Amino acid sequence: MVDALDARYPRNWAESWDRVGLVLGEFERAVTRVLCVVDCVPETVDQALAIGADLIVAHHPLLLKPVSSIAPDTFKGRIVHRLIRAEVALYTAHTNADVANPGVSDALAARLGLTGLRPLVPAEGAAAGEGRGVGRIGTLAQPLTLAGFAALVAERLPATAAGVRAAGDPGRQIRTVAVSGGAGDSFLADAAHAGVDAYLCADLRHHPVSEHLANGGPALLDAAHWATERPWLDDVAAWLGAEFPVDVVVSDLDTDPWTVHAASAQKENHS
Repeated sequence: MVDALDARYPRNWAESWDRVGLVLGEFERAVTRVLCVVDCVPETVDQALAIGADLIVAHHPLLLKPVSSIAPDTFKGRIVHRLIRAEVALYTAHTNADVANPGVSDALAARLGLTGLRPLVPAEGAAAGEGRGVGRIGTLAQPLTLAGFAALVAERLPATAAGVRAAGDPGRQIRTVAVSGGAGDSFLADAAHAGVDAYLCADLRHHPVSEHLANGGPALLDAAHWATERPWLDDVAAWLGAEFPVDVVVSDLDTDPWTVHAASAQKENHS
């Protein structure tokens, strides 16, 4: 199964700083049940153990940054020790899944009904060609106002406390849309250059958004990081189930760290 995952999401497609592939587990161990998650955190590890999973396929790397210890009194160490004791393997596909076709942003675009997809930033190097790249640009079936499109995004994506916020004129007409699963403010200039009406991603920050809008860039929509990447799990699960005689479970545990959202009663809501 590792070979098949590596073939679908080659490790050399990942960014140089990324850490992807098999994190822990025995290559020869049989797999009968897989849990697909965005984050390998204590809650999803609990879920994996509860359902008897042999393998966790995660989007975010557990060991992205170097650590000097995986002692059981550290956050990551506790997870590693629990998985090893339970004989649960862990595999990660991150930026190599972002640029894949189909990849993370294809699943996000499909949730919103976008058609005519093409990369926001075409892939270079080993991943170049065949429609691969970061993000996707597509077209809505019919135009919506920015307020209406924000409502559609909130309806189609998994619910989180953070919800969806939009920046720009609420009445602006939206037809062409760029999307990028996960943090996306590094691609603001690419969205502006593409001439789309709106750009959806996660983790947008105050100053880059303010400057982007002041420069006449497309409207922006900011959704929870987890919510923009969760749709990809369904694609991975469907592919694994079709390729192997295994039971595949998709985790719907909301691992977004933001858990409370309170809107001011004095602020007009344009949604």
